Amino acid sequence: MMASASEIDIAPFIDHALLVPTATTAQVEQWCEDADRFQFAAVCLHPCHVRQATNLLHNKRPKVCTVIGFPYGATTSAVKLYEAADAVENGAIELDVMINIGWVKEGKSNDLHREIAEIREETGQTIKAILEMALLTEAEKKLAAEICMDAGAAFLKTSTGLYGGATVADVRLLKELARDRVEIKASGGIRTVEQALELIVAGATRIGTSRGPDLVRQHASLEEV
Repeated sequence: MMASASEIDIAPFIDHALLVPTATTAQVEQWCEDADRFQFAAVCLHPCHVRQATNLLHNKRPKVCTVIGFPYGATTSAVKLYEAADAVENGAIELDVMINIGWVKEGKSNDLHREIAEIREETGQTIKAILEMALLTEAEKKLAAEICMDAGAAFLKTSTGLYGGATVADVRLLKELARDRVEIKASGGIRTVEQALELIVAGATRIGTSRGPDLVRQHASLEEV
């Protein structure tokens, strides 16, 4: 049975994200320190920062996650595969892969399946398929989710945050489609602990946010009330 919102320890759900184009090495260090301090699930960084994060988090609990084909998913499959392999070589063990939205809309199921499957098979790491739910119809959401699960994705991720944030409705839909075969990552626009808790109760097993420490502090304040 799912714990009530007040009973949830929020920190282990958080992928502490630093995905702004202005990210610096000093910020990466801070994000890794925060992730270790609060015992977040992972840090999620641009590929160029993976090696630094891997060194900083060596033998620590938080995992090193990066993004592939981010944020549009429109690079070629060969480029995504190389980027993924390079990230893993540098220490990433979770890969948030942006799918090709155009392929979903054109019904190019085989191309989408092949791309995710190749990255999964070649790297052997955890794949979180970013679906960019705000750009998809209900039918397209279902199609993309089924293809990505069949191709070996371990997570379905709601969005990059560029076109709309995670919604409770989308998390519930993904949870229903997943039928516990894969996990759900809610990401985009999550700024308050109330939002995060609603998404977790709806079925999210990871919360992608740049405000991890703020959410933990907000949660602590709720518990004191």
